[in-house]
Amino acid sequence: MARKIKNRGEVLAWSMYDFANQPFTNIVVTFIYGTFFTTIVASDEISGTQQWSHAVSVTAIIVALLSPIMGALADRGGYRKTFMFVFTWLTVVATTALYFVMPGEIFRALFWFVIANVGFEMGAVFCNAYLPDISHSKNIGRISGYGWSLGYVGGLIALALAMVLLVQTDTPVFGFEKGEASAYENIRATNLLVAVWFALFSIPTFLFLRDRKPDKKALLKNVKHTLKDFRQTVKELRAYPQIMKFLLARLVYNDGLVTIFAFGGIYAAGTLNFTFDEIMLMGIVLNVTAGLGSFLMGFLDDWVGGRMTIKVTLVGLMIAIVLAIAAPDLRPSLQYVLGGDAVPDFITGKNIFWIAAVLIGIFSGPNQAASRSLMGRFTPEEKKNEFFGFFAFSGKATAFVGPFLFGVLTVLFESQRAGIFVIFFFFLIGFILLHKVNENLGMEQGRSVCEGQKVEVNKPSS
Repeated sequence: MARKIKNRGEVLAWSMYDFANQPFTNIVVTFIYGTFFTTIVASDEISGTQQWSHAVSVTAIIVALLSPIMGALADRGGYRKTFMFVFTWLTVVATTALYFVMPGEIFRALFWFVIANVGFEMGAVFCNAYLPDISHSKNIGRISGYGWSLGYVGGLIALALAMVLLVQTDTPVFGFEKGEASAYENIRATNLLVAVWFALFSIPTFLFLRDRKPDKKALLKNVKHTLKDFRQTVKELRAYPQIMKFLLARLVYNDGLVTIFAFGGIYAAGTLNFTFDEIMLMGIVLNVTAGLGSFLMGFLDDWVGGRMTIKVTLVGLMIAIVLAIAAPDLRPSLQYVLGGDAVPDFITGKNIFWIAAVLIGIFSGPNQAASRSLMGRFTPEEKKNEFFGFFAFSGKATAFVGPFLFGVLTVLFESQRAGIFVIFFFFLIGFILLHKVNENLGMEQGRSVCEGQKVEVNKPSS
């Protein structure tokens, strides 16, 4: 029987950071501003898709370079909460700046988006590193799932507010104007909603999540030793072969998730002619399904383990991608095979894509939650920040590849469907690599190395 969660207040304070930052992913990256950039700010959707893909790729490279080093520095000097605060406010300021970007100002839009996105990703590095502190091996899956599910609740509420108060209404709040004459001020104002939301709801995390005091006087000394520690940890990683196998698998399948989040709304608008209202409705549906999936599959995680939970989600995501690719041609193909009268009216490209979107919602949240909990199970006590820095590195080291290929293939074939096709292969290869991970052995190695015991690293995975 799973143990009860005793430190519920601290778990809630930690989960509030997910609640605070999720609207950035929903509104800025996926459903509103990304679509606004490709359809309004950029000169055309094809070039806009490619430019957006380059911005996401640049973010991934910067985060991949920063996260392991800054994670190691946080471990040595106790700067975890300080760094999380700095990157949070970097996101808040840069997201606010996006409101002032006008249609046609492509460079300004991409510049502030990259800054905001880097801050968002780096803040999550240090938030994730708290997970082993507030959980144990019997409930880490549930607690990680709580965080993700509360995050999706935050994303859902913020997206609904954006729709009701700014996008769909004829009279947006605070006097923001609609339409081309105002440079779509109401759409740009959704960035202000995200910035205020993040600043406000991250406060409980900084107030109530406990951490040791930073050694501020020794910052320069700690930087010097951090580089030494980082090089040593890279050498020592061979003592954690299951972590290395897992991070390799995540390096691949997370590319697929990054690409979905960056281009899901863009694909819906460009290929299936979704309106802004439909895209926002899809965002609400995705957040509901992702939140439920994260919460419920957190129990599955604690029951069957993080590795098996991730494999289940990857299968679901592969099915969703196949449906998304087939959506535009599925009805014409069925009419050709079965005859027009034999195909029900509800089988349309948009409806098929809706099914794909729901599946993505159900499985994307649990995929991320289970990945975080599995890393927490494998992580030695004294290297939490540093190892979660590598966790972030595995999520971003090649995360530029998916968006880059999406942009290149979209331009090459003049079709976003060609771009989204590559996502299926990221999930498939990640699934195959994850099959080689032995979760029980990984937990044993993390504990044993931490306690100074020798571990047999060549034991085959089951």
